[in-house]
Amino acid sequence: MPRPQRSAGRPGGSGPPPSGRYDGYATALVILGRRSPETLLKRNIFLLLAISVFVAACGDAGLLDGLGDRSVDYVHGETTSTTTTTEAIRAESPQGTVRATDLIWFNDGIEGEAADGQPTFVISTVWRRGDGVTSVIQATRNEIAAALPGIQFPELVPDTVGWVTSQLVYDVASGLLGQDTAAQFGLWHREPYTSDGGRTALLRVRRATSSDVIGPIAPEDSASGLNLSWVAESYHYVVECPLDLPEENCWQMAETVMPLAQMLPGQ
Repeated sequence: MPRPQRSAGRPGGSGPPPSGRYDGYATALVILGRRSPETLLKRNIFLLLAISVFVAACGDAGLLDGLGDRSVDYVHGETTSTTTTTEAIRAESPQGTVRATDLIWFNDGIEGEAADGQPTFVISTVWRRGDGVTSVIQATRNEIAAALPGIQFPELVPDTVGWVTSQLVYDVASGLLGQDTAAQFGLWHREPYTSDGGRTALLRVRRATSSDVIGPIAPEDSASGLNLSWVAESYHYVVECPLDLPEENCWQMAETVMPLAQMLPGQ
């Protein structure tokens, strides 16, 4: 059986409807037929003017020119700019400071680094690196973080600082870390050990004892400058700042300490 075919037009052919019917087809013919030439001329002029205005608006300098571009800029361009600005703000440091992770850690990359293992292993390995006479031995921040778990270091330092030196400090007689100072960090505004007076500040750390009390940072003026001391977790800290370093910078270092383990290379 053949498939039904869709009708090609109304029943009865394509001519006008039968006499006596009143529908849109007949009405349109009557209306159009009654329009005067003047009316048709005015209608055509109006249409031409409307088309001209639309074409001009879509041109190179028209009212609609670049509308799509501005919409894209609003949706995409503004979003991109906001994201970039947010990332830049996150990367910036407060005025007058620099993040410790952006400094050059002078001893990083020491050959034979003993960063893996228990604290006692790291301490003994670094000790054997020395000559058995010198108490201060250069060590990487990885080694110090492993030897003294939980040790802290300032997140923000003065923006004049460019380098950090790091050492473990020993009791020469026993080969164990010292009781008065177990680790120390030098902050330098000149390349370390190239000239006198190139160090900005010194941070000394030792294990806390039963006589140490956790409390607020304690300031102490000395002939060489301002010293700030405090106890945090298992360690006692002292940051020594020279007279020419603004006190605000010294306090900021003490108040922004965080675990050194969070400042290691690759973190």
